[in-house]
Order: sequence, then C-alpha cells, then structure tokens
Amino acid sequence: MKLEHRPSSSSVRGPETESETARLKIYLLPNLFTAGNLFCGFLAITKIVEADPAAANFNSVIRHALAFILLACILDLLDGRVARMGGFESPFGREFDSLADIVSFGVAPAFLVHRIVLRDVFVNHPEVGWFIASVFVICGAFRLARFNCLAAMAGTGGGKYFLGFPIPAAAGLVASITYLLLHLDDKNLSVGNWRYLLPGILIFLSAMMVSEVKYPTFKKLGWKTQRPFGRMVTIVLFIGMIFILWRRLLPYVAPVGIASYLIYGFVRPRISREMQREIEYENENEESEEDDGTDRANRGLES
Repeated sequence: MKLEHRPSSSSVRGPETESETARLKIYLLPNLFTAGNLFCGFLAITKIVEADPAAANFNSVIRHALAFILLACILDLLDGRVARMGGFESPFGREFDSLADIVSFGVAPAFLVHRIVLRDVFVNHPEVGWFIASVFVICGAFRLARFNCLAAMAGTGGGKYFLGFPIPAAAGLVASITYLLLHLDDKNLSVGNWRYLLPGILIFLSAMMVSEVKYPTFKKLGWKTQRPFGRMVTIVLFIGMIFILWRRLLPYVAPVGIASYLIYGFVRPRISREMQREIEYENENEESEEDDGTDRANRGLES
C-alpha cells in the first residue's frame, strides 16, 4: 500500500518565512538625517539656480547655498554616527545615503563651481566647463559605487579606513574655499585670479576620490574617548572660541581643517604607528598591527 506524503506545515510556510526574514530593515532616525542631507542638497541647488551674478545679492544667495552644503555634511556625519551607536546599520541606509550624497556632495558643488567660475573662464567653449564639472560628479558616483560594493563584500561596512578621499569632505572643501573667497570679497579684499584655482581643485579632488589613498574613518573617536586633562581643556577652549567667533573664524578654519585631512592621507604612511594611534584611535594602547586580508576587505567601507 502506497502511503501519501503530505508536506509539513513548516515546509509549506518556508517561502513565506524566508520572505519575512529577507524584509528590508528601514530605521527611522538615521534615515531621517539622510533625508535632511538630501533636502539640503536640493535647497543648495535651488539657491545656485536662483543666484543672479548681475544682482547685488549674488554673494548672499551663494552663501546660503554654501551653508546648505555644509549643513548636509553635518547631517551626513550624524546619520552614520547615529546608525552605529544604535545598531541601526542596514543595506537600505547605505544605499539611501549614497543617493543623497551624490546630490548634496556631487551635483551641488560641481554646479556651484560652474556657476561662479567655469562659465566665465570658458565663455567661448562652455562645453569645457560642463565637462570639468561633470568629472567631479562622475568620480563621486564611482567613489560611492565602489564603497557600496566593498561594503557588501565585507558584510557590515565597518572598515577603519576610507579608500580615496570621502565625497562629503571633497564637497566641504569646495564649499569652504568658495565661502572664504566670498568672505574676502565682502571685505573688499582683492581676490584677483585666485577663484580660478577652483576648477583645478575640483579636478584634483575628483582624482583623489577614486584614488587608493587611505583616510581614517575616526570611528574609534566616540563619546567615551579618554584624553589627558590638558588636551581636553585645549579642545574645549578651541570649540568654545569657534562657537563665539564663528562668523570671523569659520571662513578660515573650515578650509584649513578639511585641507589638513586631505593632506593627512599623504602624510599618514610616513609617520610612526604610535602617532597614527594617537590621532586615529580612541585607545592609545589599541593594537596597531593590521591584518592585510582584513584591511583589504575593509578599506574604503565608508563614503
């Protein structure tokens, strides 16, 4: 007698359970910061479009656009920090963050430089200006795509290093230098041909984003970081001075700070491991030896 085999309830419900397991994890708080980042990028582009070089308020409108780009940088920093602190990291958040970044830190800065410099430089050949600006956007997109691929390969995206200059830092440098030029212009200081350095900086940053130069993510520098008393007092006083005199100091401090981070990528391989630990890690006694295989898998795992 042939017995009829009936599938168990667990086997019948297998696909449903699997689909439930594969459901996307979308966390509100970090993605809210990312949405704010994207919104600031859109507002920055809107302000750049509205700016009329012939109008008296041109510098003021461009300054508002720069403020939105810099605010987007802060929100981008916060969304990753909040996600790591709360254990809210997810593939959706990583993809959403990259989409926001290409708008706020790719399209907006490139369009800004074209608006205030490139179209005046290449009057007879405007396509050259558009090409230079598009190189920055394309390299930024490659940078973000490479990050997503490496993060997926490594699993968690929790690397210690950026592979190539991060696109938010590149946008921040372009925005801060532009803000400095506007600040000098408002003070009736002759900027001269210095603004024509922006296209060169844009091309250099494009190359740096797709380079293999390593930059620390500073993920080890958390709220619980322990520092000697004297250094802690110095940091607090410096932050307080920036907060009080931010209108006077920000135009100078912002480009110098971001440029220092850019230069550090070149200097880092030439300094001792002890100095690297002092700068990059929370615990100065943390193990400095890096496993080459792990480092290769983790490098560039943050945008």
